[in-house]
Order: sequence, then C-alpha cells, then structure tokens
Amino acid sequence: MGKSGKPKKKIVVVGSVELADKLVDIAEKLEIAGFETEVPHIVNRIKKGEFTLEEFKQWKKESGGDISFRKKSKVDYIKRYFNLIKESDAILVVNFDKNGVSNYIGGNALMELGFAYVLEKPIFLFNPILKMQYTDEILAVDPIVINGDLSKIAVNLNHTFGDKSGI
Repeated sequence: MGKSGKPKKKIVVVGSVELADKLVDIAEKLEIAGFETEVPHIVNRIKKGEFTLEEFKQWKKESGGDISFRKKSKVDYIKRYFNLIKESDAILVVNFDKNGVSNYIGGNALMELGFAYVLEKPIFLFNPILKMQYTDEILAVDPIVINGDLSKIAVNLNHTFGDKSGI
C-alpha cells in the first residue's frame, strides 16, 4: 500500500539483460516515486549478487546462447513475464542503445509489448522508436514515448507521487 492507503501502481520494467544497471536504476527511481516494480528475473539475480552481468554474458557465450540458460532454469521466463504483466498496471520498455542499434527493442521486449497490448495495459517506451525491422508492430500497440521523463508515467496513470527526488 502507498502512503494514501491505496495499493501502489505496479510497473513491469522490460528490457535487455545487458542493460541490467539501467533497468535497476530506473526501477529504483520508480520505487522512490511510490511505484511497485518488477524487472527481469536475471536482472534480479544480478542485482542480488548471485553473479555479475559479465559472468552471465560469458556463460551465455560459452553455452551457445540464452536458450541453454532458459532450458536449464526452473523458471519459464516468458510465462513469468506474461503473468507479471497481467498483474501490473503498465509496462515500461527501457530501450537504450545496444550492439550498435539505437533505442534497441529485442525479441523478448517485442513479445512483452504484445502481451501488454492484448491485456490492455498501458505501454511506455523510455526512448523514441527508431526505424527497425518491426517498427510497424511497435507503433501498432500505440506506446507512449516518455523521452526519459519518468514523471509522464505517473501523469498517464493518475498516480500520486511518493518522493519526486528520483524522477
């Protein structure tokens, strides 16, 4: 519950695990402002110190990619995120530059955009959508581009801020 006695609005933060530091930083700023947040499972594990991002990237490289990690895990990451989005008030796609692609949105984030759209959840993009292979699909879900201004999420969700210092 928030300070007002109302349940906190829940935001699922979506983005590449390779941007773990940025996802955690943004989630923490949203929490300071009074939101409840969820980040990818692997990002949570990195945040808890179970392993580093570099260790994860090295393991991924040595094992032939992310799929090996997913197959060995007890967590079905796709279903986990679907259920988190189902129980949330909105999603925020953290789309920063990655691998030479500006404002990168990868395959998992694209699926999660689809989940949010079908579940009729507001979709926020941290940065603008640039031309890529599936720009039309992203535009079709009518995301709200916040241009890095997290306060726009609160305005769109009619959320009363907790502490504005993080935003």
